[in-house]
Amino acid sequence: MNKRRGLMLVICAPSGTGKSTLTNRLRKEFTRLAFSVSCTTRAPRTGESDGVDYHFLSRDEFIAQRDAGHFAEWAKVHDNFYGTPKQALTEMLDEGRDVLFDIDVQGAAQLRQSMGEGGHVFLFPPSFATLKDRLLGRGTDPGEVVNRRLDNAPGEINQAIHFDYWIVNDDLESAYDQLRAVYLAEGLRPVYRPNLPAEILGNAAQEDSDG
Repeated sequence: MNKRRGLMLVICAPSGTGKSTLTNRLRKEFTRLAFSVSCTTRAPRTGESDGVDYHFLSRDEFIAQRDAGHFAEWAKVHDNFYGTPKQALTEMLDEGRDVLFDIDVQGAAQLRQSMGEGGHVFLFPPSFATLKDRLLGRGTDPGEVVNRRLDNAPGEINQAIHFDYWIVNDDLESAYDQLRAVYLAEGLRPVYRPNLPAEILGNAAQEDSDG
């Protein structure tokens, strides 16, 4: 039988919600799940590698690629640009590879418009106070960056109405079980394998002729 088309699993959340922890765990369990490596103009953080975590570009490089139609989606977030290379994405989906996206709500909206497919998951913190504590506690960003992300969080949360699935990351194990279930269920939707009935009937016809 023909393999199914790859799916896009799009996960969005305010910074500090625990999105990276959950997506990294999902990728570790499901090695077939490819990660969409985005382009960005932000500086690398400690431990990040070019081409692995992000493709790090200058602002001029990013704008040139954006204007040339290189991105399936792009957005300006916290004064930096982010974008998904379109050709690499299309090739992976056509090969039947599932692709995980860790992007912002602007990028998710563009993907819905440009690709018209995928399971879109919004990850919530248990409360705004918890979100603030997590951002302050991780100590990876300057105070002004933390404040800007807190200022942006309400607007991001208000965009959750456009997503297919909602998960609250109050308990990590519970949140992961729910994310895992979403991924498995999404792959069973007929849109990813519209020819399956014909394949089944074709096999039945072949079996009858052989008999």
